Amino acid sequence: MVGVTSTDVLFAEHRRGVFRYLCRIVGHTETAHDLTQEVFLRVARSQVPDDGPSGRKAWVFAIARNLALNHLRDGRRQSAVVTTDVSPNVDIAEPAVQELGIAIREALAALQDVDRDVFLLRESAGLSYQEIAKACDLTVDAVRARLRRARQELRASLDGPMRVRRERPISFGGGSGNE
Repeated sequence: MVGVTSTDVLFAEHRRGVFRYLCRIVGHTETAHDLTQEVFLRVARSQVPDDGPSGRKAWVFAIARNLALNHLRDGRRQSAVVTTDVSPNVDIAEPAVQELGIAIREALAALQDVDRDVFLLRESAGLSYQEIAKACDLTVDAVRARLRRARQELRASLDGPMRVRRERPISFGGGSGNE
């Protein structure tokens, strides 16, 4: 059928981006997996808008954003996960990398909710300014301003941890201690 977009197509096109975005928002991979499934369950139960590919992408991410916000509002217990959970893809990491990961999560958590959403939708999910504007119910100019502010605040928050990271010598591990 021409003009009909199935849930399967939307899932194939957007699941990775939705999952990356939700991972960053909630800070825990299992929760992000659960929320990603819920996003696509809601997509399957809903009438898919006929706004073209960009509009459908924004619609899917608006659902993901709303679910993430509801999840965080349901109990601020999740904010502890965002600031203390170790990166889900790293089993063993050098302490400096772990410290930097924690600093990044804390800097993201310190942003205003909408600024963090705009930043993550752009950087983690790769949405265009127009798609972010539609997903967050903002104007494109507001997206641009919020993105600029989020980047400035993150840069300021991470200046110290990044400087410490750059000043530490690189360790290749497995050495005899005489490097």
